[in-house]
Amino acid sequence: MVKQIFISPSSASFELDQTSCYYAPQIFDIYLNDELLRTEDRNVFSIYGLLPDTEYVLRVRNLNMDEALVFRTELVSVTLNVQDFYALGDGKHNDTGAIQAALFACPKGGRVVVPSGTYLVTALFLKSDIRLEIERGAVLLGETDRHQYPVLPGRILMEDGEEMYLGTWEGEPDDLFASMITGIRVENVKVYGEGILDENAQNSDWWVDHKVKRVARRPKGIFLNHCRDVSFQGITVKNTPSWNQHPFFCSDISYIDLLLTSPTDSPTTDGCDPESCKGVNIIGCRISVGDDCIAIKSGKAEFGKKFRTPSEQITVRNCLMEFGHGGVTLGSEMSGGVKDIFVTQCIFRDTDRGLRIKTRRGRGNTAVIDGITFENIEMERVLAPLTINMFYKAGSEAYVAEHFDRSPMPVDETTPYLGHFTFRSLKVSDAQWGAGYFLGLPEQPIESIEIENVVFEMAEKAEEGVIIMTPENPKACRQGLYFENVNHVCLTNVNVDGAKGDKFIFCNVQDKKITAAPNDAEGSEHV
Repeated sequence: MVKQIFISPSSASFELDQTSCYYAPQIFDIYLNDELLRTEDRNVFSIYGLLPDTEYVLRVRNLNMDEALVFRTELVSVTLNVQDFYALGDGKHNDTGAIQAALFACPKGGRVVVPSGTYLVTALFLKSDIRLEIERGAVLLGETDRHQYPVLPGRILMEDGEEMYLGTWEGEPDDLFASMITGIRVENVKVYGEGILDENAQNSDWWVDHKVKRVARRPKGIFLNHCRDVSFQGITVKNTPSWNQHPFFCSDISYIDLLLTSPTDSPTTDGCDPESCKGVNIIGCRISVGDDCIAIKSGKAEFGKKFRTPSEQITVRNCLMEFGHGGVTLGSEMSGGVKDIFVTQCIFRDTDRGLRIKTRRGRGNTAVIDGITFENIEMERVLAPLTINMFYKAGSEAYVAEHFDRSPMPVDETTPYLGHFTFRSLKVSDAQWGAGYFLGLPEQPIESIEIENVVFEMAEKAEEGVIIMTPENPKACRQGLYFENVNHVCLTNVNVDGAKGDKFIFCNVQDKKITAAPNDAEGSEHV
């Protein structure tokens, strides 16, 4: 079975109803209107070059099915070509003003097209109810001089005395350079095509002394602030100054069949970081970056306590994550909470960690993470597949001794809570540091961890490494599953092949249930 997951005036994306991770079980043929279009090997695929308001018949063959799907492209009220607004596309002339004029001139239901060419730009601002098409061969190239970019102020005092936040950095209000694509309170927008957003950070000073704030904080690749119903499909976004995708207090946001990439040594170039967002779909994307591939956040203490807005109802499906610090990370800025996250049919390849949860005392009692499910995931050469750390030491934050004291502290308004975590049908090969490390607070243990039908295969030639980031930075090599300060642990058909020492290690675990595990399943109990 094949289903449509995205439609625009000239493109469409589809997803196979298969259980395989990212790649289809075998190569298959795509026919459009009974003509062979191409062969494909991924579960999520896209078609381009379609006509607006036109009906098509898609047929998929060679997967033990011959199924037809009828779909219709979107109607547009008008098509505006940016070259008609004097965008030159020569890679030398700054085309920001011309492209921005086309965007602002476009009426409701219209389409702005960026044809083949290299367009030097700084920041472009989206408008509600339009479509932005970046065609194959089109490159939006980032200006390297930061002084050419507008700045979004972190705080603005409104007439009624309330504060408005335009810029944000690592969970707090801060002046921020506007991004190449910026959306402020827009809705019903689609950005799509086979074009490239090359933010050009490698040729600028964005990655030089990156922790130093100069004028304002580094721009994101694409930044959405309080937007609704915005979708991105097909485009490549690369070499971003900081995070690649950052939706902030948004709802109904989709990322379909994107390529998000930056060099593996580029600083804090996360792939996609939803912050205090509801209803986010990340489907069919390939992410290879210098930091976490996906990091789900909800602000530090101020935003969390004031707005109490979690990131929730987020689906990550049929994605390939490579070379990041974490495949899917929650936190560490999560004072508003994170809940109802479902990750499935993904491949994590050569990432430092698979699931990575980071929090600590001080994030607040609104910092609740609950309802997290990882199912049908392949992890290849992931150093530490599963880590949950409630003593996370962030490098940029001031050290507070009380946050990291291993003795029980009072449970109060500063204490975060971690609820229920489920991991099913994971295929893990060539892990090195350890299978999993789950560290709760002694006064507020992790509520429950359920692992079912998982075999962790440790690499024969594994190297030692820092499995979680705390002030102590514990190192491990081929360690089994370690649980400390957890109320309930349920292991069903779980094994750790090649572990040094005990496969399961428990410390201050209230209740543990192990079913159909190896002979030494009881592991060891440490006090």
